[in-house]
Amino acid sequence: MTTLDARAMGTAHVRIDAREKVTGAARYAYEQPVTDPLYLHPIQASIGRGRVGLFDATAAEEHEGVAAVLSHVNAPRLASTDDEELAILQSPEIAFRGQLIGVVVADTPELARYAAGLVHVAYEEEPCDVVLRADRDDLYEPESVNPAMPTDTTEGDPDAALAAADVAIDATYTTPMEHNNPMEPHATVARWDEDGGLTLYESTQGVYSVRNGVAPVLGIEPDRIRVISPYVGGGFGSKGTAHAHIVLAALAAWAVPGRPVKLALTRQQMFSLAGYRTPTIQRMRLGLDADGNLTAMAHDVVEQTSRVKEFAEQSATPTRNMYAGPNRRTSHRLAALDVPVPSWMRAPGVCPGMYALEAAMDELAVAAGIDPVELRIRNDTDVDPESGKPYSTRGLAECLREGARRFGWDRRDPTPGARREGGWYVGLGVASSTYPTHVIPGSVARIEYRDGGYEVRIGAADIGTGARTVLAQIAADALGLPIEAVHVDIGDTAYPRASVAGGSSGTNGWGSAIVETARRFRDQYGDSPVDGAAAEASAADNPDAERFAMQAFGAQFAEVRVDADTGEVRVPRLLGVFAAGRIVNPRTARSQFVGGMTMGLSMALHEDSVMDERYGHVVNHDFAEYHIAANADVGSIEAHWLDEHDPHVNPMGVKGIGEIGIVGTAAAITSAVYNATGVRVRDLPVTADKLLDVTGVHLRR
Repeated sequence: MTTLDARAMGTAHVRIDAREKVTGAARYAYEQPVTDPLYLHPIQASIGRGRVGLFDATAAEEHEGVAAVLSHVNAPRLASTDDEELAILQSPEIAFRGQLIGVVVADTPELARYAAGLVHVAYEEEPCDVVLRADRDDLYEPESVNPAMPTDTTEGDPDAALAAADVAIDATYTTPMEHNNPMEPHATVARWDEDGGLTLYESTQGVYSVRNGVAPVLGIEPDRIRVISPYVGGGFGSKGTAHAHIVLAALAAWAVPGRPVKLALTRQQMFSLAGYRTPTIQRMRLGLDADGNLTAMAHDVVEQTSRVKEFAEQSATPTRNMYAGPNRRTSHRLAALDVPVPSWMRAPGVCPGMYALEAAMDELAVAAGIDPVELRIRNDTDVDPESGKPYSTRGLAECLREGARRFGWDRRDPTPGARREGGWYVGLGVASSTYPTHVIPGSVARIEYRDGGYEVRIGAADIGTGARTVLAQIAADALGLPIEAVHVDIGDTAYPRASVAGGSSGTNGWGSAIVETARRFRDQYGDSPVDGAAAEASAADNPDAERFAMQAFGAQFAEVRVDADTGEVRVPRLLGVFAAGRIVNPRTARSQFVGGMTMGLSMALHEDSVMDERYGHVVNHDFAEYHIAANADVGSIEAHWLDEHDPHVNPMGVKGIGEIGIVGTAAAITSAVYNATGVRVRDLPVTADKLLDVTGVHLRR
């Protein structure tokens, strides 16, 4: 595949929408101007399982300013209830605490919330089951794992190889339930038109994903739904698919003809209605021969899903292709519980799976007496062990070496607890990073010449990554123009279809469509187009996609300080080096890498959605108690990348960078904690109680 020459690409261009965002001119979903809106407040189940026995809305309905109250008794019937997460207000059955059981529509958001409190609900309660354990007798094997990968895989005889290994480890690692928590809450403005069409202003990672998700539920053709989302304040995966609140807004708008309705979920509501990362229990077994080569890998994962709808996270999949080795097994088992539906969260599957694999690699290095960087390099491979295909490029070893050089890895003392500065134990850790180079087919771009400029339109989403700017840079290079001559419109189903902003696939898919459209435009009109000249195309087929395995790689290094008396953990230094193809915009790329690494730090030390096993709800469901890494938690974070040229991935030579930054960070930090203290924490997050001896206030030794 011939890659695109870079002129605009590779420059640190300021975000095109920067001024609008910092001045407040950028309108997000809830801020869209609509005439005479009404406001919604959801009513949620306060039990973990059972059914609604009584829903008395009399007091709310009689209150001045209340336009409607809906429940399963009077809500419009949905055309399809196949997707049970979206099949709301159709039945009195309750599958999890926080499930939508009603909604109040009123003149103001304050009144809607007050009136919701006037509704009296009585329940027929049943015991709820929300506890994930590896020894449950009802674990089951899903047909596939996200998105459609084999649930289990076996190569060779890992059990025999483990038994014969010169060095082996067998350890279990756990990650808790975690919630995405973008800064902008999930929000919808819904308006039914007189002709029966529906307009949705939505905070989403994919306008077409929303349209295609809700159309069959509402029983209308997709092209009669227009979804508009020009600006999005973060998503981290939670806005990558349609959730129940969108259907709730559509039903409420249907109940008040001629009036648009507005809904913004509260932070607390997002903990039960917008997805989350499933907790995992991961047993890792690794074996080495006398030369330090991996001879066996077994990765068995237990996760939870909801009884309402299955989501099977692909957590064991990184073990299938990360390192060389002849014998490996991976498996996934699910427990269907009375909990909300889990969903995508930044680097789904790969992030928790690589935590377990990389933490186990550190334990293996310690057991074998091999430097952790050297162990990873020794087991590097140019061929994907799962598919047998050569990698288009694989910069893992170079990332590890360059990271070690920049970080000062040679100054690390391998003896745990050997380095102490004042009242702090100091340790260093390392982990590898990887993320597949996904492309979701079907994106289409349109380029039109008008009034001396070029308009590029595609229904893509910029969730804060800088996609609008990067796509303008790609279009400018593809057209042979300065970036100032190009204007990009995104975030609207009035524009050609585009894939979701997920899987680090956006720039790949959308950019490839823009490049192909630009080629057709120039072939047809040359350098002197007439006003109104236009071309439209989807991405050309990539013949190299079947010949090569394509992934981004990286290396993460962490310095950790642990207070010798209190067990407080600080991370003064993180450094990452990545091999992720061509970097289109260094300014926005650094932001993505640093943001991912910060989120990985948050995963390592803080994030834990605590489930009350009696009632089935997350008790720390706000920013007061669900701690996300803040400025005070973050010291020096450096993100570097290799100048990697990959002519096989796509015309731009890009691989996607939105998710690889979070992968491996937690393992690097936990390994640094071990190096600092000699305490091996296998259950995230790393908190002081896991480091302190319960018999006294001092570190376990």
